[in-house]
Amino acid sequence: MENIIETKSFDFAVRIVNLYKYLTDTKKEFIISKQLLRSGTSIGANVAEAEQAQSRPDFISKMNIALKETSETKYWIKLLQATKYLSMEENSSIYADCVELEKLLVSIIKSSKQ
Repeated sequence: MENIIETKSFDFAVRIVNLYKYLTDTKKEFIISKQLLRSGTSIGANVAEAEQAQSRPDFISKMNIALKETSETKYWIKLLQATKYLSMEENSSIYADCVELEKLLVSIIKSSKQ
């Protein structure tokens, strides 16, 4: 059975890595893009770690960390667009994916607390 959050967070990490390569190779932007790479790939890493949680509180904790990384990633994406490293078109798709991950994580955390 497919784990939606694991699949989506992994696919998002792939997009983040490709965006990082674009920003460093084409735009010659190295600082913000490194922050984006760290936070954007950390979402999926924490989700994967949560799958091996030792307890429900451990699972919720890892998912909360993934949620925090999602918020940070949204910030870097907005900053890249505001500073013209990303166009509105380039920004909108990856930002929408990040918001979708955020909603999924909030839902998982809420249902795990019940």
